[in-house]
Amino acid sequence: MTATTTSTSQAHEKLWDLIKDTRFGMFTHRHGDGMLNSHPLTTQNKSVDEGATLYFFVPKDGEIASHIAQDNAVNVAYANTSSDSYVSVSGHAALLDDQAKKEELFNKMAEAWFPKGPTDPNLGLMTVRIDHAEYWDVDDSKMVQIFKMMKAAVTGTPPKDMGEHKKLNIG
Repeated sequence: MTATTTSTSQAHEKLWDLIKDTRFGMFTHRHGDGMLNSHPLTTQNKSVDEGATLYFFVPKDGEIASHIAQDNAVNVAYANTSSDSYVSVSGHAALLDDQAKKEELFNKMAEAWFPKGPTDPNLGLMTVRIDHAEYWDVDDSKMVQIFKMMKAAVTGTPPKDMGEHKKLNIG
């Protein structure tokens, strides 16, 4: 895999292409004692906007909201094993007080957690402003991947051309 950087608009498009079909991201934040903790969250976006922002619904009175108020540096990791694509997004989280945006993004999945709907006073809209992202995207079939790994094991040379790997500086 090769690591390079790319333009901002291409970066947004590629990131969204890799994220959009992955239902859950593992959202990682830091506790006050320095320990990292992860939660599965559903990305609410329909695309990555020009501000490179991801949106998530969280309880305002919950652990995530409490911890990002103290340390807003976060990571969201996406793994789509069926398409062999993996994304790691680093950025900064905040709660956004935007009722119109809540109503725009609210859906049946969110209703399962917030049955009072988009006007639920405990419904928090968390944003993650993407500063940096890294992805791995493999186009080869499983058989081709296995062949490359077997060849590497026999020759003692690490496998080459196992897919695309890029680092993106967004923010």
